[in-house]
Amino acid sequence: MFRYLYEEKILEKDFSYVVPRIKVDKTSRIPSAYSKEEVQKMLDSVDRGNPKGKRDFAILLLASRLGMRAGDICSLSFKNLKWEHNEIELIQEKTQEKILLPLLPEVGSAIIDYLKYGRPITESSTIFMRHTCPITSLKPPTLHSIVWQYLRLAGIKVPDGKKHGPHALRHSLASTLLEENTPLPIISEVLGHTTTETTSIYLKIAVTHLRRCALDIPEFVWNQPMVGGVAHEL
Repeated sequence: MFRYLYEEKILEKDFSYVVPRIKVDKTSRIPSAYSKEEVQKMLDSVDRGNPKGKRDFAILLLASRLGMRAGDICSLSFKNLKWEHNEIELIQEKTQEKILLPLLPEVGSAIIDYLKYGRPITESSTIFMRHTCPITSLKPPTLHSIVWQYLRLAGIKVPDGKKHGPHALRHSLASTLLEENTPLPIISEVLGHTTTETTSIYLKIAVTHLRRCALDIPEFVWNQPMVGGVAHEL
């Protein structure tokens, strides 16, 4: 405000330097999340009748149903899929911690559909590949573009400042689990967090639960001033 007043020549001196800067910790931010209905609408917008659609659908499921990070999806290989145990086992790129995720039937079917009918012929052990030359593994920025593409295709309104990449789908999963009264330690385990303190950031978007904490607003009584024995509005 002081800088604006100075630039507009309302003040002769810029007093903005005396205003202390407030450090905003990342945990104080509100995570970007989409409703369960919006996520499903996005998934329904994928055309699974072509190789790219089969690939994108499997990627979107991994992000929205299992909360996998973009880097982990891009590096996912055949050795990570434990079909005999219906599990996905991997070392998380961000934390270097091992995580076991359930290979849900919906997710497993999408991956199989892509491997059989969509994946380009390549000797790479990485599952998700580019579909144009050069045939190489996908990179995280591409996953961001994929999510953004289908959010727009589904007609989902994304306000300015709201995230629209795979991490937003991870946030959306956490939000959905909270709405279903899933305990915080279990959500931490699903997301691969080392402590529930990291997961607690999602409590800020648990609107249903936050409403239960709201206090009733006391009734406001307007006492109008009396002038000559008659009440007058201010």
